[in-house]
Amino acid sequence: MITGYYNIPTPDIILIRVCRKRYQMMVIAFNGSPHSDGNTYRMIWHALDAIEKAGIKTEIVQIGGKNVHPCTACGKCFENQDGRCVLEKDMVNECIGKIAGADAIIIGTPTYFAGVSPEIKAFLDRTFFVAKANGEMFRHKLGAGIAAERRSGAVCAVDTINHYFGISGMFTAGSRYWNNAKGLEPGDVESDEEGIDTMRQLGENIAWFIKRAGNR
Repeated sequence: MITGYYNIPTPDIILIRVCRKRYQMMVIAFNGSPHSDGNTYRMIWHALDAIEKAGIKTEIVQIGGKNVHPCTACGKCFENQDGRCVLEKDMVNECIGKIAGADAIIIGTPTYFAGVSPEIKAFLDRTFFVAKANGEMFRHKLGAGIAAERRSGAVCAVDTINHYFGISGMFTAGSRYWNNAKGLEPGDVESDEEGIDTMRQLGENIAWFIKRAGNR
């Protein structure tokens, strides 16, 4: 998997070039706001814009407003060991596959009573339970939680997200300040210059980390 020259133990010590297809790094972001073009989305966009400028592929997946069933604690993911949740009628299993193939993930949420949105909570519970049941699928990946807030409470929401990373053997990305920005109506966060700059630097930090983690 590594491009380079290797010495082959033959009398002539032939050098063979080992080539591989260029690996495309990927960052997946999940928008937990029911407003697909709201403040949470705009924060995610600014982080991903910085990541794309570093030559890394990105994708946004809309979670908020979707029908995401909560975890039923059935334990079937531990029994089946197939990397899937037995609840097949929503998007969780598709998202598990996306995370498994990504270098880093961003989880974005609006602040609900100093916590995350209900869709994000259900999504994280099932996704990370399946990962833990299947040999710590997300170990050594990079994660970042971000939250939009009207006035306060976002630090608690981000902390909730970070707990999932910590218990899963993942690394957590930070920025120049806490990963949040202020805004009520869609687009209000654009006026929070420090918050938007925090998102840009978060994206830069994510790109820096995964490039060095992969020696690229």
